[in-house]
Amino acid sequence: MKEKLLLLGDQAIALGAIHAGIAGVYAYPGTPSTEITEYIQEQPLAQERKIHSRWCANEKTAMEAALGVSYIGKRALVCMKHVGLNVAADAFVNSSMTGTNGGLVVLVADDPSMHSSQNEQDSRFYGKFAFVPVFEPSSQQEAYDMIRYAFEVSEKYELPVLVRLTTRMAHSRAEVVTSGIKEQNPIKFPEDKSRWVLLPVNARRRYNELLASQPELEKLSTASEYNSYKKGNKQGVIACGIGYNYLMENFPQGCDRTVLKISQYPLPKELIRKVMDECDEVLILEDGQPFVEEQLRGLLDESGKVKGRLTGELPRVGELTPDNVRAALGFEMEKQFEASKNIVPRPPALCSGCGHSDVYKALNEVVEEYKDAKVFSDIGCYTLGALPPFRAIDTCVDMGASITMAKGAADGGLFPSVAVIGDSTFTHSGITGLLDAVNSKANITVVISDNLTTAMTGGQDSAGTEKLEEICYGIGVEKEHVRVVIPLPKNMDEIKSVIKEEIEYKGVSVIIPRRECIQTLKRKK
Repeated sequence: MKEKLLLLGDQAIALGAIHAGIAGVYAYPGTPSTEITEYIQEQPLAQERKIHSRWCANEKTAMEAALGVSYIGKRALVCMKHVGLNVAADAFVNSSMTGTNGGLVVLVADDPSMHSSQNEQDSRFYGKFAFVPVFEPSSQQEAYDMIRYAFEVSEKYELPVLVRLTTRMAHSRAEVVTSGIKEQNPIKFPEDKSRWVLLPVNARRRYNELLASQPELEKLSTASEYNSYKKGNKQGVIACGIGYNYLMENFPQGCDRTVLKISQYPLPKELIRKVMDECDEVLILEDGQPFVEEQLRGLLDESGKVKGRLTGELPRVGELTPDNVRAALGFEMEKQFEASKNIVPRPPALCSGCGHSDVYKALNEVVEEYKDAKVFSDIGCYTLGALPPFRAIDTCVDMGASITMAKGAADGGLFPSVAVIGDSTFTHSGITGLLDAVNSKANITVVISDNLTTAMTGGQDSAGTEKLEEICYGIGVEKEHVRVVIPLPKNMDEIKSVIKEEIEYKGVSVIIPRRECIQTLKRKK
């Protein structure tokens, strides 16, 4: 049943997300985005559906938890102000590499004129940088409709979507007519599991796939109902987001200029060329930095004089080398050395005698007993657990994501949800995720595989050495559910028993398998 409501732009976004069937909103408060999460926390349908809406420790943990929701096929909304995207940038950019399973929308509220902020950055640059679709509503009604459409685009193209508001859109009210309400997605897992483990071999493939998707996203933008072209006189206007609203306020009897409204990116180049061909001058209206204007000036150079990566003289992917520069210059190439076909590649592997090996062996045997068990891992030596013979982990996205993704998956209903993180990575970026899990009473099991060093980068001191239990106690993990084991083959039965017990515990539990890195031990001896 349709309703007519008077809503802030933030509230229109929030209600649109609820009606789109989200399982959770993940956010850290920051003006002008705060009201989105607050509205969801108090909205009756959200409470009835038990939509997760607890505040996160920071924007990075919010982004990663939402990515965990997406991993299990459900829809999640992430909210932050523009500077918060800097905190979440690692996870945000890498999420375009993993792609999505359930719909994932990242809502960023920019603050031009710095009403309550320390800079004026324009989040559209982040969207372009990550090669993801970007939406920018021009009205509260469009904000409500667009957020629902954004989830559909995210799922269809398996990419996160960035929706950008500015302060005036976020904090002004207008009438909004609601539409149908979607049920939440059921749990389903990704068909291509490899893309969620960003080892270089997977990441290179995904990057090429991401680049290959750009022409299709541009076609989508050109055909979008949110981008419109109206022919008028020889004075042209390209109006972006709320800029279109401001333009039309100045023409109450109807605009006589040629107008291109842009609320969906990447830029619809076909429509832009049409404006440029038909107009003597074009005024660019955009709230924020000259994001479109800079690109438009680049599009004007169609003489063919500019050469490089975009025109194919240099490769679009990979680093610049003396050889590809030489080829771009038109010089004759020297004969290339060809490696023998008899040379067998040697993929990296855990060191012989590594404690991580014993952890994965025990973990694999336990999780085999559970139909839907998933192990969210992290960045370190133990990421090699994704490879044979273990194949023990399901994700590796960025530093600290294991705990927050496991939490997000558990929020969405996954059981058991297990996180594996190293001691150094835990103190780098995992503590805040564990704090979120404790505050939410998440049903997850966290394995902090402690080799008493930062092994992957050569054995530097780890900030958490001899402190991990105290950190966990201080955060609020119950003492009886912080368990320490020694990862050795002779202790395998004990380790499996502890893992099983803590998985069955309905809350946050931490297991710390502790044994010194075999390499640092060798050096000491």
